[in-house]
Amino acid sequence: MRTTPRRTHGARRALTGALLAGLALLTSAGAAVADDPSASASPADDGAGPTEAGTTFRTATALEQGQTGTAQASAGDYLYWVFPADAGQRPTVEATVKLPENARSSTSTWQIDVYDGLRRRQACMYGHQTGKAAADAASVELSCVLRTVRSWSEPWASDPLPGSYYIRLTVVDLPAADLGLPVGVEVKAVSKEQGGAHDVDGALSEPLVPGVSVASAGEASAAPRVPSAGEPEDGWASGWWTDRWLWTVGGGVLAALAAVFGYSLTRGRGRPAHVPPGV
Repeated sequence: MRTTPRRTHGARRALTGALLAGLALLTSAGAAVADDPSASASPADDGAGPTEAGTTFRTATALEQGQTGTAQASAGDYLYWVFPADAGQRPTVEATVKLPENARSSTSTWQIDVYDGLRRRQACMYGHQTGKAAADAASVELSCVLRTVRSWSEPWASDPLPGSYYIRLTVVDLPAADLGLPVGVEVKAVSKEQGGAHDVDGALSEPLVPGVSVASAGEASAAPRVPSAGEPEDGWASGWWTDRWLWTVGGGVLAALAAVFGYSLTRGRGRPAHVPPGV
């Protein structure tokens, strides 16, 4: 009695079943991403943004990622904007200062700083955070690339966390004779998604945005909640989903296939055809 073809056929059916099950899991995981609007949320390039800037943290002008904010100011002013950044994003802030022509007496040095929702200054990974403009320069360009925003961090650490990020632009070295000269400013914040490689186990109960504790205390009221400055209108993307789920599911499928294949190799080919039953 030959049993090899039947067992081979059974092993193939087991392999096919495991593969189909893995594909179903991956498909359901992909569908979860598609159904969850926050999972695929990414900053859109909205073009023109606000045309003014705040002068303090409290009066910072809200700026969406991808928008270009502009402002007319005087040399020596402190200018503030605030934008949202979520977990897994690596923000980049760019600023251009347009200087007046034939009105300056010497060189000037401009600087851009970024602070998180706790008003902790965040270090730039790279970029031109400080720029020096000659007396005849038409403009000076600045940039700051932050570290990837983490979903959770130790209280004593200064890691960037989901929430509002403040941009402060000012001149740090300017002759007294040039104070008050009119300047034009353009600022823009964009982010690059870094994916699950930067995910950590943990999440904040609330993003670091101004007034979050007051908003949480008043959630029981019937009035609809209005997003505050520095908060996305469609909510925060931080949640249960990360692309690490795909790696986990894919690894499980490969492990199941390897187990079935290994079993099919080690179980043998059955009783040889020339050996009678019962031997």
